[in-house]
Amino acid sequence: MSVLTRDEAQTRARLLDVHRYTIDLDLTTGDETFDSRTVIRFSAGTDASTFVELKPAELRSATLDGRPLDPETLDGNRLPLRNLTAGEHELRVDAAMRYSRTGEGMHRFTDPTDGETYLYTQLFMEDVQRVFAAFDQPDLKSVFELTVKAPEGWTVLANGITEDLGGGRWQAAPTPLISTYLVAVAAGPWHSVRTEHRGLPFGLHCRRSLAPYLDVDADELFEITRQCYDRYHEKFEEPYPFDSYDQAFVPEFNAGAMENPGLVTFRDEFVYRSAVTDTERQTRAMVIAHEMAHMWFGDLVTLRWWDDIWLNESFAEYMGYQTLTEATRFADTWTDFGVVRKAWGYDADQRPSTHPVAPKNVDDTASALLNFDGISYAKGASALRQLVAWLGEKDFLAGINTHFARHRFANATLADFIDSLASATERDVHAWADAWLSTTGVDTLTPVVSAAEDGTCTLTVQHTGSRPHRIAVGLYDQDVADEGRHLTLRERLDLDVPQSAPQPLGKRPALLLLNDGDLTYAKIRFDSDSFEAVRAGLSGLPDPLTRAVVWNALRDAVRDGELAPAAYLETARTHLPHETDLALVQGVLAFAAAQIADRYVTPDERPAALATLSSLSRDLIRRTEDGDNPGLRLIAVRHFIDVASQPDTIAAWLAEGTVPGGPELDPELRWRVLARLAVLGATDEAAIAAELDRDPSATGQEGAARCRAALPDPEAKSRAWDAMFATDAVSDLSNYLFTATARGFWQPEQADLVRTYVARYFEDAVTVAARRGPAIADAAGRWAFPVHAVDPETLRLGETCLTDSDPIPSLRRKLTDQLDDLGRALRVREA
Repeated sequence: MSVLTRDEAQTRARLLDVHRYTIDLDLTTGDETFDSRTVIRFSAGTDASTFVELKPAELRSATLDGRPLDPETLDGNRLPLRNLTAGEHELRVDAAMRYSRTGEGMHRFTDPTDGETYLYTQLFMEDVQRVFAAFDQPDLKSVFELTVKAPEGWTVLANGITEDLGGGRWQAAPTPLISTYLVAVAAGPWHSVRTEHRGLPFGLHCRRSLAPYLDVDADELFEITRQCYDRYHEKFEEPYPFDSYDQAFVPEFNAGAMENPGLVTFRDEFVYRSAVTDTERQTRAMVIAHEMAHMWFGDLVTLRWWDDIWLNESFAEYMGYQTLTEATRFADTWTDFGVVRKAWGYDADQRPSTHPVAPKNVDDTASALLNFDGISYAKGASALRQLVAWLGEKDFLAGINTHFARHRFANATLADFIDSLASATERDVHAWADAWLSTTGVDTLTPVVSAAEDGTCTLTVQHTGSRPHRIAVGLYDQDVADEGRHLTLRERLDLDVPQSAPQPLGKRPALLLLNDGDLTYAKIRFDSDSFEAVRAGLSGLPDPLTRAVVWNALRDAVRDGELAPAAYLETARTHLPHETDLALVQGVLAFAAAQIADRYVTPDERPAALATLSSLSRDLIRRTEDGDNPGLRLIAVRHFIDVASQPDTIAAWLAEGTVPGGPELDPELRWRVLARLAVLGATDEAAIAAELDRDPSATGQEGAARCRAALPDPEAKSRAWDAMFATDAVSDLSNYLFTATARGFWQPEQADLVRTYVARYFEDAVTVAARRGPAIADAAGRWAFPVHAVDPETLRLGETCLTDSDPIPSLRRKLTDQLDDLGRALRVREA
């Protein structure tokens, strides 16, 4: 299939003005395909030829201005429209389209709990072509009129309010001008909860089997939605631009959510079947806020070409966290951002695949798809947060509102955005954009403290990198009242880097912390005295965001080979038992387990690392026996299970159905225990099958797939491998079952058992990615990669694959990143 190039898109945009799509979908024609009939009314500015895109199972007919087009002229995904004359035209296309099992196009899912079937679209980038014929580029906005025929008893949701016409036919209200990739349909026997706010219909929708869980959380979800909606209307002068606001929680969704106007789709793991922490609820709330921000930035005003995708995502990321902090009960969202999302950005920005926040050379859609990463989301949001700190929120919002007014229901570029911001301030926003948005890599800030004869000292910040930074410097002293166990804030100094002169500090503090408050995007280092103060008093710092900055600095030091992994584990062992912020506990334990224990220490050192984490988790479990902090206890229980080296304790929990003192083992914890028992060789197929009988849900199917792949048995490994890589279109795993199987397959404890599969991976992943496309390529590169195999031979095999095997772009990007991470792990071990 041809990918669309930027030059082709620009040429077509100059030629065409697309007025209206009239789309008729018939979802009653069978399990494999659906019918798609499309009428496109458009005008051409000059005499010329162009093309329309579609990826049909069968192209039955196409007519242009009543003249039949030969279906045989369809070349891949392009149907030529030759010899157009200047003026108005009408294109009609009748096709059968394939359902998807990879979360791309029209995804079809049958719920194993009750046998009900659900369909939804995910049309991002170029997948609209899997559902209907379209001029598929973001700057050819149009009005969309949609009619759907669905089985009796189903509900059809769409961008606009839908009307049941009877006989299974549904009609959606015409949209305003939107881009092709934002069209959305969701059909099935949905369970729906509805309300209204400020005259606008709100809806929540999920599978019927999840209805009890959605009903429990509906009030919370609506409250977050209302709070964000009201806060955005305080920030933005442009009112919400669509006729309704539905939020559908859909199965086997690849992303966190998708900002379809009026019909936001979320992965339905956000409908919680099992206990979750308050930080996980905060994450769900942030996604709600993020997607609602897109209604203005992304949907009302849309990028012209995919090189500006960062603008959509960075803006929504920044607004999601900031608005949640301002408008809801989740007041510490930037701590979670600092410890989770920024780490994602920092890691991506230090790989060879890094790119500027605003890349200049996104030549086609395949290249654009690779930029949905920690740079476009986390680094971009960090840059905007720094911009607000430098510009001031009043001027920032004034510029944003100018941008909305200038480009509503149209398209805009980075240059347009910067011009809008510049109109609201005397500051040189263009220079700021050049420094922050057009460069790659992470700056490093290192304090140099100089003492004077009178006992005072000054600060000079050594700056590796080119960006200007506005930061706060935290000065902390030992609290003499508790013998120095806590650090108290003396003051925060505002500082611009590069400096014009050394910064006076007065008496030397015990801890000098650069970027206190986490307002910039940079790695920070400690002077020697401050490092000792951190090692002794980290948990005594009063602000969780301050502690997040410190933990990130320690994480960076481990990754850069400047701090021994054992020293990080020792710091965690000392301070996490006293930590109160759930995001910090979860973030530190996740890094310690997945990176340090599984990759950065040698196999001989791994048992000691696991023992440290097990002891730490047990301490947290003991600390929470009074029931005052169920979220912290849940995190501790999960991690105790994940690092268990012996099966006895967790097997007893599973047999009893509870952890002594709680919590009871809900489905998530039961599958987690069983997966670890499988790794340890302490369960079997009969136990897995029994658990699946107990929980036959979609999540149960995924849990069983993961457990079966994790069994330390050659036949189990062979079956799992074949399920991922040796199937055909009939037996292919869905995207979620592929991921579940991959996550079970590789285990550090089973390195000898799976050794021969390491070389096979680099052959079979290339083949399955080419056959099944970008979504499975992403899963194969992310989850099926042998991350445990930290050795030069794996690195050599991977590099040979990149050189000789020509993986498709999405897999090539994942392999490039995985191999860079592998090389880093080798360097950490050597250090």
